[in-house]
Amino acid sequence: MELGNLDRELLNIIQSDFPLTAEPYKNLAESLGTSEEEVLASLKRLIEAGTIRRLGGIFDSRRLGYTGTLCAMNVPQEKVALAASVVNSFPGVTHNYLRDHDYNMWFTLLVQDKGEISRVTKEISNRTGIDEIISLPAVKLFKIRVNFDLTEG
Repeated sequence: MELGNLDRELLNIIQSDFPLTAEPYKNLAESLGTSEEEVLASLKRLIEAGTIRRLGGIFDSRRLGYTGTLCAMNVPQEKVALAASVVNSFPGVTHNYLRDHDYNMWFTLLVQDKGEISRVTKEISNRTGIDEIISLPAVKLFKIRVNFDLTEG
C-alpha cells in the first residue's frame, strides 16, 4: 500500500500522541487539517492493508496490580488448533504465536495474582492434554519504545 501524506502524518501522531478525548478522531482531523471522515477512512485503509495491526492503549500492567509471564508449550502438530483455541479462551492471554522450536507455542499471560498463573497453566494442560508447559516470568523488565518518523525521506 502506498502511503499518502495524510497516512504518514496520522501514523506519526497515533504512535504515541493519540488524543484521550471524547472525540479523538475529530481532534486528529483538526490537528491534521482534514475531516474526521478522512481520518477514519485512512485508518480503515491502514488496518485493512495490515499497516496498522492494533489500535489501542498500552497500560503498565504492574501498576494496575497484574503479574505476568511468558509461557511456552510443546504442542504436537495435530493439537495446534486445539491448543490455540484453549489458550486464547483465557482473557489474560495477550499474545499467542507459533515458533519453529520444540516449544512451538508461546503466549503471554496476565493475571491478578501469581497463584493464578499456575491455575491457568494447569487448566490449559488439562484441557489440551499437553503436559509440557513452562512459565518464564521476567527477571528484569525492559521497556522498549520505538516511534517511527514516517514523514521524512
